[in-house]
Amino acid sequence: MNASMIRRRVVVHGAVQGVFFRDNCRREAHRNGVNGWVRNRPDGAVEAVFEGTVDSVDTMISWARHGPPAAQVQRVEAHEEPVEGLAEFSVRHG
Repeated sequence: MNASMIRRRVVVHGAVQGVFFRDNCRREAHRNGVNGWVRNRPDGAVEAVFEGTVDSVDTMISWARHGPPAAQVQRVEAHEEPVEGLAEFSVRHG
C-alpha cells in the first residue's frame, strides 16, 4: 500500500439529505481520484469515507464543507482512520 495514501471519515451536518449530496460526492470523488463511499445517516447527516493522496482527500473535505448548490452545510467533522485500500467510490443505501 502506498505510504502517501490517507483515509478520513467525514460526517457532514446540516440540510444535506435530499439535495443530491451523495451523487455529487461520488462525481467529485471520481474526478479527484478518491476511493471510498458515502451514505445518508438516520440522524440526517451524510457520512463518507475518503481514501487517496493527501491533496485529493483534502480537496474532497473542502468540497464537503459546501457540498452541492442546494445543500446547507452547518459543520463537517473529519477523523483520521487507517487506510484499507478501497478500490472504488460507491454510494451506499440504507
